[in-house]
Amino acid sequence: MSDVAFAGRPPEPDWETITDGELAAYRDAENRVRASEAARAITGEPDPGASIRWRTVALPGREVPVRVYRPSSGRDDLPLVLHVHGGGFVGTAVQSDWVNAHLAARLPAVVVSVEHRLLAPDTPLAAAVDDGRDVLRHVLRDAASWGVDPGRAAVFGESCGGLIGALAAIGAGADGLSLRAQVLVNPVTDVTGSMLEHASVTAHADTPTLTVPQLRLFARLAVPPGTDARALSPLHAGDLGGLAPALVVVPTHDPLADHGRRYAERLRAAGTPARLSEYSGTGHAFLSMPGMVPQAEAARTEIFEFLRDALTA
Repeated sequence: MSDVAFAGRPPEPDWETITDGELAAYRDAENRVRASEAARAITGEPDPGASIRWRTVALPGREVPVRVYRPSSGRDDLPLVLHVHGGGFVGTAVQSDWVNAHLAARLPAVVVSVEHRLLAPDTPLAAAVDDGRDVLRHVLRDAASWGVDPGRAAVFGESCGGLIGALAAIGAGADGLSLRAQVLVNPVTDVTGSMLEHASVTAHADTPTLTVPQLRLFARLAVPPGTDARALSPLHAGDLGGLAPALVVVPTHDPLADHGRRYAERLRAAGTPARLSEYSGTGHAFLSMPGMVPQAEAARTEIFEFLRDALTA
């Protein structure tokens, strides 16, 4: 939703010259708008069949806010969907209420959306990745208090959250966790030096919802000098075999479209089931904009059916 105009939205900054202070001010103003009632005209109304509340997860050395969606029936021992919102250096779990409340009410499931640390000069991508993985571990290891069945869990991420979800799925075995499914929507999968060399980046360099200057800023914040970018890039992971089956949702008019396509290819080549689903004519972050992009409804339905089949099998 980087360049979609509606009342109260802060002006788009110059991404090439933005200062640290300007970035912090823009992020705070933008997230206030994304979390506002006015934004519902674009981001959609949550399903009334789910309750929504904030909760804090205490982790070593920090606390991570999470937005918890639970079916109004109040049932326990439900599947878990660990969601990670998109945005990278901007974004909030609230912008995903429409899809997450629907999944909670209709699967039914407990959806826990991680309000991870946003990228900033002192907060690299590795911190956001740790937040996602650590919250997943925490919830599944304390499943009873969350009312979830640790044997029926999935990860679901969008954009930067797709990268975090993909890395959580890759690391699930080492973390002693078992996942049934992973859903990756317009995911970032490559933060190495080749991040901007994919053909889709050139073909869709200046779209209303994502531009190359924003991706350059993302890369600069995500991978400071001395960081092992390959370790943070699902596309360059060593072994992708034996992972949870994946649904990779790709909007065709997205600079990152080839990130999703290539990752689905790598999963399949490694023997991990992966469905690549492309939505023609849609742009980055379309799932978060049902009020503007009709295809968001079809994508939500596909995600629901994929998770339903995986979590109720």
